[in-house]
Amino acid sequence: MTSAENFMMDECLRGATMADDVSVRVDGGDDATDYGYRLHHVQLAIPPGSEDAAREFYVKVLGMLEVQKPPVLAARGGLWVRADALEIHLGVEPDFVAARKAHPGILVQNIDKLAEVLQRAGVPVSWDEHFPGHRRFYAPDPFGNRLEFLQPE
Repeated sequence: MTSAENFMMDECLRGATMADDVSVRVDGGDDATDYGYRLHHVQLAIPPGSEDAAREFYVKVLGMLEVQKPPVLAARGGLWVRADALEIHLGVEPDFVAARKAHPGILVQNIDKLAEVLQRAGVPVSWDEHFPGHRRFYAPDPFGNRLEFLQPE
């Protein structure tokens, strides 16, 4: 397990112990399966021809690294980005509609610093105090997709 995955596991566990009504499972327990489910990536849709705007936001603002797509997939457009234990695939959707409700919940280590970075880049940040044991905010990507950033208290 990488240090980033260890951090996320520790933070999830710490958040779970501080908020009894929020269930956070890492491994084992009643919800364990024979399959060992884990998240490889999240895919978000972007409009055709918007890869440069996606790079500007995900690479330059959020500080993620663009990952080279396999040639057969690169021909479809879009881009993949990765940072720490997070990978996001941004896929071109011809009839694009922003995901305003569905969203990834992204754990971070320094939520205040990230909020500052986003606000300096002109991205609106909307804090939400209704998730016990966590501080969190929502911010849109350049296409209106909802992103949730959270940090266990």
